[in-house]
Parts: sequence; C-alpha cells; structure tokens
Amino acid sequence: MPLFTPIPHDEFVAQVRVLAAELTKSDWTPSFIIGIGRGGLAPAVYLSHATGLPMLSVDHSSQVEDFSDAPLIRLAARTRDGERLLFVDDINDTGATIGKLRAALATAGAARDHVRFATLLDNNQSKERVEYRAEVIDRRVRKDWFVFPWEAVAPAASLEADAAEVPERIA
Repeated sequence: MPLFTPIPHDEFVAQVRVLAAELTKSDWTPSFIIGIGRGGLAPAVYLSHATGLPMLSVDHSSQVEDFSDAPLIRLAARTRDGERLLFVDDINDTGATIGKLRAALATAGAARDHVRFATLLDNNQSKERVEYRAEVIDRRVRKDWFVFPWEAVAPAASLEADAAEVPERIA
C-alpha cells in the first residue's frame, strides 16, 4: 500500500507562487500557459491568474486524439509563428508525459526554443528535465504518492489504481 501524502491547498498555492516568481525573473515569457490534462489543468489555471498570462489546454490523459494529439500539431505551428508555450503539469515523475509531449511537438515541427515545461514537483531521477519547478523531490528517497487538492475528492480505490500504474515510483 502506497503512502498517500496530501498536499494542502495553501501548499499548492505556495508552489504556484514559486513558479510565477521563476517566470517573472526569467528572460523568457510565454505567450500561453498550456495546462496538461488532467493533473496540470488546475496548476495552469492558478498560474495563469498569478501571471496574467492566457491559458490553453491539452487533454493528454483523455487519450482522445482530437483533444490530446491534434492540439499539439496546432500548437507546434504557433511556435513556428513565434509564440512561446509553457506546458504545465503537476509532477514530473518518470518523465513519460513530458517526453511524449516533447516528441509529438518535435514531430509536428515545433520551434524547440519556444517550448518549455513547468511542474509543481520535479523528480530529479526523471528521464526528462523541466525548465521551471516549485519543488524538487528524489524518488530514491521519497516514495510517497502525492495527492493534490483536486485529487482529494477521488475514491481511495481510484488513487490506489493510479499509484499502481508505475509501481517503481512508490516501491
């Protein structure tokens, strides 16, 4: 059984403020914040409000092509026109989501220097790196399954199933 570690709302808000501060001090300003569905949607909305930047979404977790893959082709075209996109997710754990999105954007011809990623939690053992993070974790040490505020309403069985998808994250 995984150790479920709730992230309180005030801690989540503090993490968003860290990301907003990182963006403010950066010399790179996105044209759009892109929420990665499902876990990155709430952080992206909050970050949009914190920065005043507009937000779009890619519904990656739905695995419905019209809402997950097709938007990446349109977004890649926007980067070629000069727009900068900041993709936001809740956690960079194994790097699978970020790797898939980067590969799809590259295949669609995205301008590489116009795409960046931000996460609330960044596993320093991940296969992928992000440009902005609120907190770094080390999965060799922290095996917790983090429960973000929007997940707090999920049934325990649903949380357990999500945690079991990649057992090495929590074992």
